[in-house]
Amino acid sequence: MRRLELFAAGLLLAMTPQLHAEPQVQVVGLFPGAAVLLVDGHRKLVRAGQTGPGGVKVVSADNKGAVLEIEGVQRSYAMSREYNQSAPTGELQKNQLSISRGAGNHYWVAGSIEGHPVQFLVDTGATSVAMNEGQARRLGIDYRVQGRPMVANTAGGTIKAWQIKLDSVKIGSLEVLGVEGAVLEGDSPTEVLLGMSFLSRVRWREENGVLQLESKL
Repeated sequence: MRRLELFAAGLLLAMTPQLHAEPQVQVVGLFPGAAVLLVDGHRKLVRAGQTGPGGVKVVSADNKGAVLEIEGVQRSYAMSREYNQSAPTGELQKNQLSISRGAGNHYWVAGSIEGHPVQFLVDTGATSVAMNEGQARRLGIDYRVQGRPMVANTAGGTIKAWQIKLDSVKIGSLEVLGVEGAVLEGDSPTEVLLGMSFLSRVRWREENGVLQLESKL
């Protein structure tokens, strides 16, 4: 009898419809042909035609909004702000920007390098704005011709790299011209690092899990 009860319970469980919650989606950054998505707490820059976190696809995007496809349904999304319990994320006033901790307990921020959209990982331990070879090629940076060969020290040891000069690096309304950058051989870092060559030229402070940045001018 006990085995029959267990079988019946298992059959009932198998026949019970599984409720599927739709992912929580926000568009927190917009660029021509790309959008920064925040899906269930995971943030990523996704280009038109590509699929991001939670299977959310960016159909199209411009500076006014984005069309996203979620579970086969297309909807239009406008830019939205993110909020946590204490402070807004990505709130911009004049030449100030506030960034709350995101995925992995890191600071992520959408910006651009020479007008091309980039999702940055803020890294105060990085000397410069650093990226891997694939990222540099996507940004149209001819680092082998324009860059100066160098050796970079990483957690995995020393690797070949190229020192470059970036005409413009921008997050929000904070733009810094003539920023030192580095292109590292291989696939690391996996994210473009916003290092001290940018951060040292703006005012910044960290308080209660929020990074505050503002122009020095």
